[in-house]
Amino acid sequence: MTDRNRKRRMSRKRRRQRQLRIIYTSMILLVVAIAALAIGSTLHSSQKKNDEIRAAKAAEIAAEEQAIANKRAVIAQAEEIAGTYDYDGAIALLQQEKNYDSDTELINAIAKFTAAKSMLEAKDPLTVPHIFYHSLIVDTDRCFNTSLWGEDTVAGNNAWMTTIEEFDKITQQMYDNGWILVKMRDLVTETTDADGTVHLKQNRSLLLPADKHPYVLSIDDWSYYHSYEGKGYGDKAVLDANGEVKIQYTDANGNVDVGNYDVVPRLNDFIKEHPDASYKGARGLIAMTGYNGVFGYRTDVAYKTGERLDRDQAEWLDQHPDFNWDTEVAEAKKIAEAVKASGWEFACHTWGHLSVTDKSVETLSTDQDKWQNTVANITGKTDTIIFAHGNDIGNWRPYDAETNPVYAYFKGMGYNFYANVDASNEYWVQIQDGFCRQGRIDCDGLQMWRAKSGTAKKNVFENLFDVNSVFDSRRPTPVSATGKS
Repeated sequence: MTDRNRKRRMSRKRRRQRQLRIIYTSMILLVVAIAALAIGSTLHSSQKKNDEIRAAKAAEIAAEEQAIANKRAVIAQAEEIAGTYDYDGAIALLQQEKNYDSDTELINAIAKFTAAKSMLEAKDPLTVPHIFYHSLIVDTDRCFNTSLWGEDTVAGNNAWMTTIEEFDKITQQMYDNGWILVKMRDLVTETTDADGTVHLKQNRSLLLPADKHPYVLSIDDWSYYHSYEGKGYGDKAVLDANGEVKIQYTDANGNVDVGNYDVVPRLNDFIKEHPDASYKGARGLIAMTGYNGVFGYRTDVAYKTGERLDRDQAEWLDQHPDFNWDTEVAEAKKIAEAVKASGWEFACHTWGHLSVTDKSVETLSTDQDKWQNTVANITGKTDTIIFAHGNDIGNWRPYDAETNPVYAYFKGMGYNFYANVDASNEYWVQIQDGFCRQGRIDCDGLQMWRAKSGTAKKNVFENLFDVNSVFDSRRPTPVSATGKS
């Protein structure tokens, strides 16, 4: 073999060795890379699994915390319900929760409400007083100004109305004295036969603490009649930005404001601040007429047709050329719905503020048709009638449909609750199978003056509030029963 051939062979050998080394190195690097990838994937998978475990645990903790927060929110809601003496309602709410019979907090709350209920006592529904107001006087300077309205009108304002300041004092003092607002229908238990016949019995389960006393409240004539205009009363009911009922009021200088210028918004706000002033969220009854419309809206059909207008109605229409009857009715319906949503109930007060004494069924039926068509179409139907002028359709004896055709008529119209005015006693209630009947005490200038001056046969306010501290010193005295508002 020549040297040249040996050199070529050695050169090829060295090339093969280099190639092998490159191949081996590449293989080693590939194996290392694959191993690194495998290790990285394993580590990533492990990290991902750990992250998932941590996330699941965090979600579990968050869910548990939310469940606890939800449970405690329900307990807080139950506390609010129990604060209105509705312990059954509070317990029923808690028993809707899961594990109410095994969760310590729920068990303790239910035990607490059960114990509180056991301390209540049943109140006698036949000894419950019923007080009432008309619209409140905002501006006594105008309302009691004889140079503006004459003695007869001022005498009426003075006799039958209540000032805002008097109302606030009465409300606070009655609360301080343990008086709790209930609904008139809370005095009874009601059942209805398959044919629609309603039966009433005394409610033996009107439960309140021993030092609390139930009373009923109502308002008459919440219509802001034309006769109120300019005399220092509100103008009409309106809704504020939150949908709550307020009163539009125009002061002596013509400035218009919206606020708590009458019973409904003032009592609503008082009960918001003192929820234990009301039994199960009760509010009062609002006795409505219709001849001038409702809530300050001119919703009677006469304003639409222009027929049979009295002087005040005609003048008002002349002053409001843009009046639209459909708009008035629509706005009044909004007020009615908001009023009912806040707990108030409506009652019939007759369409024309009609005295029912010695009236024929035919006359009452004509008036009732007007009320149903021009008031109930806005407020909704009602089973309660509060007689105007404090009158009644019978004497002190229970109503009897067989001997009293007027009662038979009203009962046939679906009325089960009846009220008159009787300030001779602190309370007067009749509950029979077909009706609940109650006498009302007028918290107005005349009755307070009689109590204050000692001319009343009995001070019916004695256990309710202190008439001497309530009576508004701006009132003209003595207060007489003459005149009209």
